[in-house]
Amino acid sequence: MAGGKIKKEKQKGPRAPANHYQGGVSFHKSKGQHILKNPLLVDTIVQKAGIKSTDVILEIGPGTGNLTKKLLEAGKMVIAVELDPRMVLELQRRFQGTPFSNRLKVIQGDVLKTDLPYFDICVANIPYQISSPLTFKLLFHQPAFRCAVIMFQREFAMRLVAQPGDNLYCRLSVNTQLYARVFHLLKVGKNNFRPPPKVDSSVVRIEPRKPRPQVNGKEWDGFIRICFIRKNKTLGSIFRQKNVVSTLEKNYKTLQALQTSNDETLVGGDEMIDIAKLGDQGMDLDDGTDDEMDVEDDEAEGDVSGFKEKIASVLKEGDFQEKRASKLSQQEFLYLLSLFNKHGIHFS
Repeated sequence: MAGGKIKKEKQKGPRAPANHYQGGVSFHKSKGQHILKNPLLVDTIVQKAGIKSTDVILEIGPGTGNLTKKLLEAGKMVIAVELDPRMVLELQRRFQGTPFSNRLKVIQGDVLKTDLPYFDICVANIPYQISSPLTFKLLFHQPAFRCAVIMFQREFAMRLVAQPGDNLYCRLSVNTQLYARVFHLLKVGKNNFRPPPKVDSSVVRIEPRKPRPQVNGKEWDGFIRICFIRKNKTLGSIFRQKNVVSTLEKNYKTLQALQTSNDETLVGGDEMIDIAKLGDQGMDLDDGTDDEMDVEDDEAEGDVSGFKEKIASVLKEGDFQEKRASKLSQQEFLYLLSLFNKHGIHFS
C-alpha cells in the first residue's frame, strides 16, 4: 500500500544451528572453544613468540589447527594437547599426508591432569576457565621452558601484569611475578574468534625466572594469602585480627615443640595449620579479589595478646604497620616474610 510500511516476511523453515563450524566440526562455547579466525593475528602471535627452528613447541587446545600450522612452519616439533576427541580427529585429518605429519604429536586429554613432556616454548589459545590452574602448572613445570605466549581473558591478563598500586594488583599478580617475568603483548578483540566470546582477550608473554626463587611455596602462599585478606587495609590492622594471630601462634608453638623434641612422630608437623584452609583452596584459584577468609574484625585479646605484640614488633622492625598489600613490591613482600621467619613465625 502506498505510503505504508512494507512488512518483512517471516523466514520459514528451520533456524540456523547455534553452534559454529569449521571444517565440519562444531564449536561449543561451554567448553571454551573459540577458534582464532584472523590469519594476521595468528601470524602476529607466532612472530611475537620468537620461535626458533630447533624449538619443541607445546600447544594447548589446538582446535582445528589454524595456529598449529603456523607453529609447525616455525619450529621443529609441535606437541598439541587437546581434550575434545573430535578436534583430535580433525587435527590428524588436516595434517595427514603433509610434510608436517611426522612433526606433530597430539595428546588427547585434560592438560591439567597430563604429565607434560619436555618443551622449549608454549604457544596457546586456551579455554579461559583453566587460566589460573594452567598458569601455575606451567610455572612449576620442570625443566623450565624459555617462555609461554598465551591468550587469556583480558581482565585476567591485566591482573597477571599489574604492578603495585594498580587497581588490578592482587594475590595473582604477586604469586605469578614471583616465579616469572610477565609482559602484555597485544589486545585482541572478541570478533577475531569464531564463535566470538563475550569478552576481549589479551596475549601475554611469561618467562620463568632462572634460577627459580628459593622460597617455600606453601609458606609464601600462606603469607601472601593473609596479606591480601583485605588488600587496602594496613598490614598492622590485618595482623591484629584474632584468627590470624591465633593461627600464627599455634604454628609458632608447634614449631617450637618440633625443635625441642626428639620424638620422630612429630617430625611430619601434622599439627601445623595450613593457612589455605582458612580461605579458598590453593594459590591457583585466585580470582583477583580480596580473600573472603573466615576472619573476625575483632582484635586479638586474652591469651594471644602477648603473641600479638610479637607480630607487631616484626611489622615495626620493617616499618610495615601502615603499609598496604596493594602497594607492596615483590622485594618488600620477600623482606617482610624473612623478618617473620627470623622471629620464628611461619605460615605453613
